Amino acid sequence: MSNEIRADYGQVLMFPPCLEDWIGAEHPARYIREVVDQMDLAGMGFKVRTAEVGRPSYAVDLLLKVWLYGYWEGVRTSRKLEGACRKDVGLLWLTGMHYPDHNSLWRFMNENREAFKEVFLQTVRVAMKSGLVGMVLHALDGTKIQARGSTQKMWARGRLEKMLRKLEVRIEEIMQAAEHQERNDEGEYRLPEELADREKLAATIREKLAELNKVGREHMNPVEREVEVVKTTDGKRLGYNAQVVVDDRKGLIVAENVGTEAHDKFQLVEMIEEVERNVGRVADETVADGGYFSGEQLAKAEEKNYPVLVNLAEVKKAQDNGGAYHVSQFTYVGERDCWICPEGKELKYERTQYRSDRRYKVRIYRCQSFRQCPVRWLCSQDQNGRTVKLTPYAPAVHRQEEKQQASAKRDLLARRMSIVEPIFSWIKHLMHFRRWTVGGLEKVRAQWNLVCAVVNLKKMHHVWQAEKLRLA
Repeated sequence: MSNEIRADYGQVLMFPPCLEDWIGAEHPARYIREVVDQMDLAGMGFKVRTAEVGRPSYAVDLLLKVWLYGYWEGVRTSRKLEGACRKDVGLLWLTGMHYPDHNSLWRFMNENREAFKEVFLQTVRVAMKSGLVGMVLHALDGTKIQARGSTQKMWARGRLEKMLRKLEVRIEEIMQAAEHQERNDEGEYRLPEELADREKLAATIREKLAELNKVGREHMNPVEREVEVVKTTDGKRLGYNAQVVVDDRKGLIVAENVGTEAHDKFQLVEMIEEVERNVGRVADETVADGGYFSGEQLAKAEEKNYPVLVNLAEVKKAQDNGGAYHVSQFTYVGERDCWICPEGKELKYERTQYRSDRRYKVRIYRCQSFRQCPVRWLCSQDQNGRTVKLTPYAPAVHRQEEKQQASAKRDLLARRMSIVEPIFSWIKHLMHFRRWTVGGLEKVRAQWNLVCAVVNLKKMHHVWQAEKLRLA
């Protein structure tokens, strides 16, 4: 007699199975259901169907639960979610075995893009009520995530110009060959089809270059026009710059955003403002890496009374490598509106410079006694004498440098990586979210809201299991 366990396909159950018995008490599906059931979805902006005519539609809360659970399990496309609703026991339980199709799921996501911001905000509010957000130290950082649009299909100015030059050379060769043949042949002569094809291609390339000139860009994807080329872990790709602000108590995200700028330089104040909108105030200190260094942003943060610490490692490195005559060794004297060099000589105001690629005016000061200076060529290679530039934000940078002289502030800055970097590791390595599955900035922002909401929900899951999460 065999001791092996085998399936009995002819078995008949005396009592029908109860859906509630399919998953355990601590299953994420139960958690997601409880979270969503506490939300005022209509008040959050979700489009709730009220008409009683036509085919019944899936309830808003049901579809939201499907999307949240899908992202929890790493299923992020409507077609894969449709399949999962028929196979995954958690989704079978959440949907009550109703099996929403991919069109219904996609339509729900597409029609409620703005409302997903409220879903993320709801996770922040729950965390605040449950005492999981300390508001003592926040860390800001960004990561580049590859766009859905193909890098291979983007318009690149350099590549287009190279193609156009080759085409023009080839067209000229064909025209010369045609003229030579026409002079030596009798009868009617027809231009080769190759010429028409190449002229048509050249015209198309000129149109693309004209479009690039119109928007003032070097690269552009014709389908996803706002996306820029960014540096990712896989090299330079079309992508978006995703931002988060993370609270240090439990590592929860309290603010998020997505932009098209390839750098973080002008994101500092905007992200702290986002925190203030979300939770009503800012943290006692917000730390950011060197990519956020900008005198303008530091000055704006001071104006708004935002306490910030921005890594000045690159600034200090430039100072150390600049030697004895680096600009950091010069002293500005406000009462006399001049700079004093390390040799004790004055650099007087010469002119104000404003360039179109700058966001502010710069005052230029020039040395008047450079011809007699014994260290003239050590100080500068400029034949007209050394110049120093003064921006309106230099005092704010100086105050930031002074602030970081305190060891306690440097310790806070050193904690930045351990607070915010794990969030990106979680998203990219554990959730396997490395590329947007939607196109266009508005849709990308909705997807980032959903990703950040699920990250927060995952981090709060153990608190819910301990029955200490205040959902209502």
